Amino acid sequence: MSEQKSSYRQIMKATSLFGGVQVFNIIIGIVRSKFLAVLLGPAGMGIAGLINSTIGLITSLTNFGLSTSAVKNISQANATENIDRISTVVSVFKRLVWITGLLGTLVTFILAPLLSKFTFNNEDYTIAFRLVSITLLISQLSNGQMVVLQGMRKLKYLASANMIGAVVGLLVSIPVYYFLGIKGIVPAILISSFLGLALTFYFSSKVKIPKKTISISILKQEGTSMVKMGFMLSLSNLIGLGVGYILGIFINKTGGVEQVGLYNAGFAIVNSYIGMVFAAMATDYFPRLSSAVNDNKKSAEMINHQAEIGILIIAPILVVFLVFIGNIVGILYSSKFFAINSMMQYVALGIFLKTVTWAMGFMIIAKGDLKIFFFSELVTNIYTLLLNMLFYKMYGLNGIGISFILCYSLALLQTYFVIHFKYNFVFKFTFYKIFSIQFFLAILCFIVVHFISGGIVYLISLPLILLTLFFSFKELNKNLDIVEFVKSKLQKKIN
Repeated sequence: MSEQKSSYRQIMKATSLFGGVQVFNIIIGIVRSKFLAVLLGPAGMGIAGLINSTIGLITSLTNFGLSTSAVKNISQANATENIDRISTVVSVFKRLVWITGLLGTLVTFILAPLLSKFTFNNEDYTIAFRLVSITLLISQLSNGQMVVLQGMRKLKYLASANMIGAVVGLLVSIPVYYFLGIKGIVPAILISSFLGLALTFYFSSKVKIPKKTISISILKQEGTSMVKMGFMLSLSNLIGLGVGYILGIFINKTGGVEQVGLYNAGFAIVNSYIGMVFAAMATDYFPRLSSAVNDNKKSAEMINHQAEIGILIIAPILVVFLVFIGNIVGILYSSKFFAINSMMQYVALGIFLKTVTWAMGFMIIAKGDLKIFFFSELVTNIYTLLLNMLFYKMYGLNGIGISFILCYSLALLQTYFVIHFKYNFVFKFTFYKIFSIQFFLAILCFIVVHFISGGIVYLISLPLILLTLFFSFKELNKNLDIVEFVKSKLQKKIN
């Protein structure tokens, strides 16, 4: 029981820490966007956005997904507590970071005229792309330091680097844009990039890992698994981007460009605000799971605990989301976007299924089973695209929401059967109890908001929201002793 409590506490500690980081970064992003809008205007924001998105695309094509795949290798080396082993893996990774970073810079520099023409329909931005090409190396080096911190599970350093980096980027870009206007876009990108690198090097230098000379044979031997897994992750990501692109074209041809805007606005909420919960949980979860991946029993325990915590954290958020979606959309966008309300309510139910699928899916990545991972992702993307197109054709935007539930129902079953038969994974009774109760309460809320209108909706929904919060708190307190912790803190203050 004490080991289980320790696992729960580790999950909650990491989630609360990086949840705060995610919220902080979102706030900084909103402030930054506001200043950019005032100082650069729509045209300037458009230019900055196009340059950054193009650089982001080249980065995703040339970094071989090392920022994810290497976390597994470093965390596994860290679990051995063998300094020589850790030094070897980290040194190999850093060498690969230089190689992929230089590759990205070289590709961008050479293709600058084509990138300018493709992005802006002219070659006027060739010099701009050549200047910012160096940021692909700088960003890869910076991300490399962050990966080492994550793999070594130095969470406080990682969080500090994230938050300070966001603030520095904001403080640097504002005066540059103020004095130079649109001409300050490239200088701001370059300065922010170099300062970000300095910050990550500062925090990573606090983790003392001996440097090691790496031969070509060791680089090939140790680096092959990182590159293979990273390549598969990158390929999977590109397939996902392709599916989104095809679906956007289909919606445009079927329902018009306004429907595409509504669809994008809806999923921007999911990815930005609900997605931050997944991002916060993943920061520590993936390294922990990777370090125990050779022990199927221990890995199964971790997945169960992560799925339970995930549902307990996200259920109250989703139930509030279900009831107050109109208010949320009105605040984030305007009344013109209320057409997505119903779609987002279906999506909220689907996120319960996504949470469980997400927790299980890391097992395949941590195990490094490349073929299983790739074909699983490929099959998922194929039926996701087909079901989204079919249900949009039949029911419009609501059909996308219904399809979201169906897709994650299939993905959940698919992932469960893979890790059950491959790694002997099973869910425990505690998980089934938590999931069933919270999902049932969410369905009740969904029924209320769909079939009842007027102020009475809030009157009926409020007890359901309180029940969800109470159940989550009760289960979390059972494993985290929240009440005792608060009491002890208060007692210390009184004394």
